[in-house]
Amino acid sequence: MKLAVVGAGWAGMAAAVEAADAGHQVTVFEAARTLGGRARALSANRPDGLALTLDNGQHILIGAYSETLQLMQRIGVPPEQVLLGLPLALPYPDGTGLQTPAWAARWPAPLDAVAAIATARGWRWRERWALVRASLAWQRDGFVCDPLLTVAGLCAPLPVRVMDELIEPLCVSALNLPARDASAQVFLRVMRDALFGQGHGRWAASTLLLPRTDLGSLLPAAAASWLAGRHGARVQVRTGTRVRGLAPDGTGWALHGDSWREPFDRVIWATAAAPAAQAVHQAAQAAHTAGHAGLASALSAWSTQAESLAFTAITTVYAWAPGVRLSHPLLALRADPDAQQAPAQFVFDRGQLTPDDPAAQGVLAFVVSASVGERDELQARVLEQARQQLGLTGLQPIQTVVEKRATFACTPGLQRPPLFIAPGLLAAGDYVDGPYPATLEGAVRSGLAAARA
Repeated sequence: MKLAVVGAGWAGMAAAVEAADAGHQVTVFEAARTLGGRARALSANRPDGLALTLDNGQHILIGAYSETLQLMQRIGVPPEQVLLGLPLALPYPDGTGLQTPAWAARWPAPLDAVAAIATARGWRWRERWALVRASLAWQRDGFVCDPLLTVAGLCAPLPVRVMDELIEPLCVSALNLPARDASAQVFLRVMRDALFGQGHGRWAASTLLLPRTDLGSLLPAAAASWLAGRHGARVQVRTGTRVRGLAPDGTGWALHGDSWREPFDRVIWATAAAPAAQAVHQAAQAAHTAGHAGLASALSAWSTQAESLAFTAITTVYAWAPGVRLSHPLLALRADPDAQQAPAQFVFDRGQLTPDDPAAQGVLAFVVSASVGERDELQARVLEQARQQLGLTGLQPIQTVVEKRATFACTPGLQRPPLFIAPGLLAAGDYVDGPYPATLEGAVRSGLAAARA
């Protein structure tokens, strides 16, 4: 079939690879000049003038992200070379926190996680045992709970230290919401796969995978190069080409831009939720005008559901100082999200992630999930947080990236838009109905599912 994929983010490029391998003629439309959507490369300069490549947000994967890791292998990107695998660890600058000991790093799940809990520095035995007991209870119940339950409600019996130093950081990093607002059911699904699921290759499911290269090279740009080499002219990736709308066209769909119109047998709409809702709403109006009342109703219902999603922001503050090196590639920080005096939950040492890149040395990425406030204010508070918690006084800001609609709000009982919009028209994106929150794995899975459908 002649297939269009609108959007060249992780979902769109996953869909393009799957569809091309199935024998279809694929055209990918991307409004920007850069592939990757909300997980893409970003050019910047250090305060000393040295050019470097950052990302529009610092991301992390885990060993349980099976579809993403398999797709990377499929397009010729060896995960072991482009990702730094670290046993499950959320150490704080003072050395406390959860860390899988080296002797347990290769243990099968969930024994590796149990070892990390049992040896967590600064925790009392009753705190460790409470977490083990809760994890086993979640497993016994099949990682299923009341769909209206929050993570805070699910974890209410746990000690305060466990909530503050593990559950809250995990919840805000995975679901981009504090535990009091986040869906317990989705959180349990992530915990099931991370603590009790299958890993990839030599990595356990709970292994933290930190990108050693920019996010564009990690998958989207690599997928475009692979498609060109494997499928040639049968696949086109058109960057800088904005799709202004779509309309029913016989048994298929027609896309149009400022000065072009092209018919397709099938369309996978793989943009963010807001432009997807707008495009489908316009298609509903076109269907209504053409006298297709049933189709117009279906399109309008999907558009309304997508439009009703709430979103939360993620801010990444990149800063630099000569010679800076953290004790670990990733450190947890003691955040104070309510008062916003210490807004960042994590800091990444980009120099340790890419030790052969001179421009990355001394560069730190501070991540503020569920961020609130203006860019300059957040940047100033993060730098003060770095001074207080890391003892770093000479940090200079490089760039602060605020993704205001970074993820949908994964709240209890949320009804997400389905993959199927209308005959011949499907949606792909991390917000589409599925088991995962707004993650890279969720985006890839939705893209693959849309192409297969």
